Amino acid sequence: MSENADLFIAKSTIKAADLEHRRKINFNIGRYNAVVPMGKQQFENVHLAREQAKNVKWRAIETLDQQLENFELNFTKRGGKVIWAENSEQAIDAIVEICKAKNCKTLVKSKSMVTEEIHLNKAMEKHGIESIETDLGEYIQQLDDEPPYHIVTPAMHKSKEDVAKLFNEKLGTPIDLTPTELTQVARRILREKYVQAEVGVTGANFIISDIGAVAVTENEGNARLSCAFPKTHIVIVGIEKMLPSVSDLALFWPLLSTFGTGQKITVYNSIIAGPRQPNETDGPEEMYVILLDNGRTNILKDPVQRESLYCIRCGACLNACPVYKNIGGHTYGATYSGPIGSVITPHLQGMEDFKHLSFASSLCGNCTEVCAVKINLHELLLDNRKQAVEEGLATFSEKAAWRIWKMASLSRRMMNLGSGPLKNKVVNGLFTDWKKHRGDLHFSQKTFNQLWKEQRKK
Repeated sequence: MSENADLFIAKSTIKAADLEHRRKINFNIGRYNAVVPMGKQQFENVHLAREQAKNVKWRAIETLDQQLENFELNFTKRGGKVIWAENSEQAIDAIVEICKAKNCKTLVKSKSMVTEEIHLNKAMEKHGIESIETDLGEYIQQLDDEPPYHIVTPAMHKSKEDVAKLFNEKLGTPIDLTPTELTQVARRILREKYVQAEVGVTGANFIISDIGAVAVTENEGNARLSCAFPKTHIVIVGIEKMLPSVSDLALFWPLLSTFGTGQKITVYNSIIAGPRQPNETDGPEEMYVILLDNGRTNILKDPVQRESLYCIRCGACLNACPVYKNIGGHTYGATYSGPIGSVITPHLQGMEDFKHLSFASSLCGNCTEVCAVKINLHELLLDNRKQAVEEGLATFSEKAAWRIWKMASLSRRMMNLGSGPLKNKVVNGLFTDWKKHRGDLHFSQKTFNQLWKEQRKK
């Protein structure tokens, strides 16, 4: 078992028994569950809308090379610059180079999972650049020196009392501030940073091929400020975020808002198509888009796993997952948590180190049921398990145990041997590793053949 797997088991054991943590998560996810059905009412047929979105993403991913080239051509026509980054190191190097050229001392950034993926804040710190999170949830997590807990709501695991205590410790504010007052404190601090910053960094919810633009969705307006105030705007986005046409946003924006937060439409939706033009009064002087691979082409070349690239990062699968709700986002030890994280992380960061995530699932299928673009997540988890075994990543004891189990299951004579209590004693004594984090196996008191004969007599 890998070090990551050992750490995952240790953390999940602690979190699963933390009732206060579970209370906070259930409270916040309960609020989400209450509003999502109302958001879905805007669709005449929500299942058809999801199917149409899946078809659009299928087209985008199947023709991704053409779509990316199209985007670059159209974006550069308006003075934008495109940088292709094969991995995190190349993306960081590109950002550092831009920041040094601009003599950047302060960088403001909006919420972006891709910047978490490449560990942008730590990289900037190493080069003496202050990198400030401007999304309230991300700002709270940055103050607490924690990564995001959730794809959409980074501080979901914190109560308002937790945040008040954190602000008191880090910013010296009174311990009894209300959520509104805490928000005003953060707003006052961050507004100064927007003015000071030489560079603004955002992610992108979608890349739009036909007009050469990026689409950014948010509820606070901090992304708009991050790209409008600084003279240089850098967008870091995974290559899978592609949409073929700007008209596709009419479907994807409502889907993302409904499945992400239960809203009919998110408060701020921006289309950014390059730096400030001669006839425009605001916007950055320069704009860069960094197209990040970082393992995504590993998924793209797999005809089964390719479907996971349709994800629009709405977070619905996390909110539906019984495992996530019990062990929390930080336990996964990866940028992307929950079912979608368990699917893609082994391919982004290595099957050997992260195969355990695909086994940490009940396979209930609820993630597939709620996915905004109908990704067959539970089937992809099964495919990951299959790949892990085919790559020889199963231990000898695990393979031996399953061989014995298969032999017994295929033999009616062996299945009929002994009583239920005897089988319980033998099997639970034999499969000790299985029992470390699971309850005992319990066999029926009577075999199937015995029950069948009794039924026939009746």
